[in-house]
Amino acid sequence: MNTLPKCPQCNSEFTYEDGAMFICPECAHEWPRVVAESTDDRRVVCDANGNVLMDGDTVAVVKDLKVKGSSLVVKVGTKVKNIRLVEGDHDIDCKIDGIGAMQLKSEFVKKV
Repeated sequence: MNTLPKCPQCNSEFTYEDGAMFICPECAHEWPRVVAESTDDRRVVCDANGNVLMDGDTVAVVKDLKVKGSSLVVKVGTKVKNIRLVEGDHDIDCKIDGIGAMQLKSEFVKKV
């Protein structure tokens, strides 16, 4: 009997383990084991590499990000200190030097 979790994207039951990740062969979705093993009600937020993020962490941007409504760009490697996790599509609230308060998606940052 398969005790692995179903794919959260397509609900396929044919998932498999690869190191610290689960992979769905049908839709190619990958997610960290930590997310699947989370037993409490809190939402687990992971960075681009699958590391679990917590409030107060320092992260670095992994891709140039254009700031909407402005000509500013957050460059690759920009370090953001003291992040705060929030609910929603953009799950990180932060303050970036020279730009100000912003919301980022966790898929565009890595834990430092």
